[in-house]
Amino acid sequence: MFHGGNDFVNPRAQKFIAEPARVWLYFRGQTDGVGHFPPGKRFLWHFDMAVNRKRLHIFYSGNVQGVGFRYTVKAAATGFEVTGWVRNLPDGRVELAAEGLKDELEAFRLAIREAGLEHFVRKEEISWNEPANEFRGFEIVRYQ
Repeated sequence: MFHGGNDFVNPRAQKFIAEPARVWLYFRGQTDGVGHFPPGKRFLWHFDMAVNRKRLHIFYSGNVQGVGFRYTVKAAATGFEVTGWVRNLPDGRVELAAEGLKDELEAFRLAIREAGLEHFVRKEEISWNEPANEFRGFEIVRYQ
């Protein structure tokens, strides 16, 4: 959390500062005693932090190629705030790489299984890493 020096945090904003995925930055200054900032001393902005962002990497094995697996994963991704890709591998597996907030990625992973794909998956190899912030949107890519 960043609050440099004598920065004042509006008491009404305390609940938002407690959220782990948000940071609120404020101008320096005091309130009028009621919790309002004087003119020109309002908060600047808030933004999602990389602290709670993760990269999810999954290898699916089983009968996962030729059954619409990648297209179903891409369709499921539209309901979540995730970016990344999915692709077939030459050894018969499907590889998924996605980035987003960890809770969103967990929900996305479960949605993939609940989208009618669970009976095609024999094994999931899951790994969590730090995000590289290299994706825009979610797409199906070819193995190179």
